Amino acid sequence: MRVKIEKLDNFGRGITYLNGKIAFIENALPNEEVEIEIVKETKKFLEGKVIKYYETSKERIDVACPYYNVCGGCDLEHISLALENEFKEQKIKNILQKFAGVSKAISPIETKEAYSYRNKITFHVKNKKIGFYKNNSNDLIEIDYCLLANKKINSLIKPLKELAQKNDLVEIMIRTTNDEKEVLIHLKGNVSTYEEILPLVDVLIINDKVVTNSSSLITKIGTKSYHLSATSFFQVNKELTKDLYDEVLNAVKANSYEKVLDLYCGTGSIGLYISDYVKTVIGIDYNEANIKDAKENKKLNKSKNCEFICAKVEDVIDNYSDIDLIIVDPPRAGLKKSALDTIIKIKPRCLVYISCDVITLARDLNFLKEKYKIKMIKPFNMFPRTYHLESFCILNLK
Repeated sequence: MRVKIEKLDNFGRGITYLNGKIAFIENALPNEEVEIEIVKETKKFLEGKVIKYYETSKERIDVACPYYNVCGGCDLEHISLALENEFKEQKIKNILQKFAGVSKAISPIETKEAYSYRNKITFHVKNKKIGFYKNNSNDLIEIDYCLLANKKINSLIKPLKELAQKNDLVEIMIRTTNDEKEVLIHLKGNVSTYEEILPLVDVLIINDKVVTNSSSLITKIGTKSYHLSATSFFQVNKELTKDLYDEVLNAVKANSYEKVLDLYCGTGSIGLYISDYVKTVIGIDYNEANIKDAKENKKLNKSKNCEFICAKVEDVIDNYSDIDLIIVDPPRAGLKKSALDTIIKIKPRCLVYISCDVITLARDLNFLKEKYKIKMIKPFNMFPRTYHLESFCILNLK
């Protein structure tokens, strides 16, 4: 059937309506006229794919990646970066208005390059082929390069393919420093030979065994240095991470904060980044590998005022009071109700909320806005060519 696309949904799919039911159409843009085939129907919605384009949007671009629409990595390859940024700005505005009643204090999106931004990629290996899985499938798409990965990572795919022919690998993780000068590779599977890859890496880990002299890399953000291990959490966008951390730093510099709680602190990267401008930072994270790296990062930066604790945030946050600033960077599920209640009880003068999921951010802001004034919400296009984004928020106690 021939339809006209009205708008985009939160995942970048086109929206049209058929017999009063909403239909989500992959790879379709607003104002395009397309012939579609319905591939899924439920009581509430339809899903379809484009069979033919009759009229295309001026914002549609030639797709640079040969694996697009089969590899599950990207969602927005077919639109211009300008439209992608506009889509993400509108997405955060719509969701915050709908679920939190927030329409003000939203800044323009921060964005950089659309490609070569990732410093970490995980490849699956199946039948000695390296690649990514199709969406909602275990079918592997073999690749020769990934446009989202940095040049260093892409340079390693060919030798890793040769290595895969000689071993029974199931997964390969590649991580580089932000300057791309050092690389860590983590191989999983049955590995009998790996000597040919050693000259190309600084850290090699096979399953749980560290083969090289070191088990981690050292990367820099601004003036701070950080250990990068195979398992620790670290932002993948080498350029926008610094911009995001600078926003936190600027918020700290503009005020006189003494005692800071850094919740879901990961490897302590944000707490250490601001540590020169506060009296004390207490970082909390439940992941043992993260906290191990955080303590190493503390030594690496010769920090005297940071403490890192391995625990669930909601289990220990009750122990703290007289906190000036709380920084939260929770997983996609957002903050648990008990953590939100305790933050309200602690009453920090300022709350910095970093979010990777707009829906849970809206839910939590809707709860917090009773006691806190939302000063700024700034989206970051941390994951170009996908529908994901990062958000930075400043809330001040009323």
